[in-house]
Amino acid sequence: MTYSFLRARRLALSLVTGVALTVSAVSPSQAAVKVQHLISPGGIEAWFVQDATVPLIAMEFAFAGGAAQDPTDKLGGATLVCGLLDEGSGDLDSKTFHERLERRAIRLSFSATSDLFRGSLRMLRDNKDEGFDLLRMALTSPHFETADVERVRSQVISSLRRDTTDPTALASRKFLEIAFRDHPYRRQANGTLETVPTITVADLKDYDSHVIARDTLKIAVVGDVDQATLGKLLDQTFGALPAKAKLKPVADIEAAAPPQLVFVPLDVPQSVIAFGGPGVRRGDPDFMVAYVVNHILGGAGLSSRLFHEVREKRGLAYSVSGSLLWMEHSAVVIGSTGTRADRAGQTISAVERETRRIAEEGPTQKELDEAKSYLKGSQMLELDTSSKLAQALLQYQIDKLPIDYIEKQNAIVDAVTLDDARQVAKRLWGRGLLTVVVGRAPQAVTQPAAVPAPSSN
Repeated sequence: MTYSFLRARRLALSLVTGVALTVSAVSPSQAAVKVQHLISPGGIEAWFVQDATVPLIAMEFAFAGGAAQDPTDKLGGATLVCGLLDEGSGDLDSKTFHERLERRAIRLSFSATSDLFRGSLRMLRDNKDEGFDLLRMALTSPHFETADVERVRSQVISSLRRDTTDPTALASRKFLEIAFRDHPYRRQANGTLETVPTITVADLKDYDSHVIARDTLKIAVVGDVDQATLGKLLDQTFGALPAKAKLKPVADIEAAAPPQLVFVPLDVPQSVIAFGGPGVRRGDPDFMVAYVVNHILGGAGLSSRLFHEVREKRGLAYSVSGSLLWMEHSAVVIGSTGTRADRAGQTISAVERETRRIAEEGPTQKELDEAKSYLKGSQMLELDTSSKLAQALLQYQIDKLPIDYIEKQNAIVDAVTLDDARQVAKRLWGRGLLTVVVGRAPQAVTQPAAVPAPSSN
């Protein structure tokens, strides 16, 4: 997985076609970005950037809860709800609802992570009333018709079946199972082949009634709309939701300590290797140091140590990268690569050797300076559309960062010292790696005990 500086956990979003696609590709004026804390007449809060550069409005929003709220025997419920909110609501059936979206080039989508139930809305300025009204109906009066439920269920089950032979999916699932043991974070948001068929319409309505509520709602809006108009739209859209969510508590957890090496057999030409260990949570004072150091070791691009050692120097893999992944109650550092089965042992050894070296020696001053320069320079590229800016502003709220974080971010990066980097590198990788290999038996390392493919729980 690769999570860039501001893109972390960004949802996969559908691009708007035709005129709307052209509009969304235009960069907002970053020099003019002013983030406002908007409170609607009805008390709905949002972070808002008014931008008339293009006639487009982008909104990102999230409710606390996510897939961690799924009962153990109903895993995948959150994902099914995501797929069904726009399958008919209010007085519109599924076909009519989608026709109205398409007619106005409105893009509405929902997604669940472990911690969050997220939504995304994109529309041209002139279609804002219809776009917000369709979102209101989706959130307040979804149909959950049996035919729609079965269609979406079949799509999820098809995806789960594909995952059983996908080495990347198996490696990710096994890594999380080992890292988080019996914690909800070990689960995949889309559930399992055993649980998804058992989810009923009543289960979906129960999830919806417990999670979709105003008290955990975070909103970010960027676009061509004035504050007064947006306040009215937010009240009309979210004002009728229940005031309080009914969430079950989720405990904090430290990811399992390395070193561990696990092999999952799968007869595929290329083995997939996932590696990592406990990470740094977003509120930790060491977070930005960890981000900079991780960029040096395995950040995306051609300059990381792992890319140099694994691809350029030895030609073992096409790509290799590592990322920080943080949640509300834990964090991991996780990397991945793919290689031929007969070279998996060499690849694992190269990754372990390089992580051990940075843990023991830390980065050089030159590496630190170059990483800081890259991360600061990339900020504008990470905020070059209304959609990206809205996604970033929502993530800042979720991470409990200040509203002026965009202005402070580069200074925080600049403040990272070489001593800081050396200490955090040891913290992250000093204990070794949790490594999962999926594929044919690796030949150049001591054969780890084979384990079954990830369990379905």
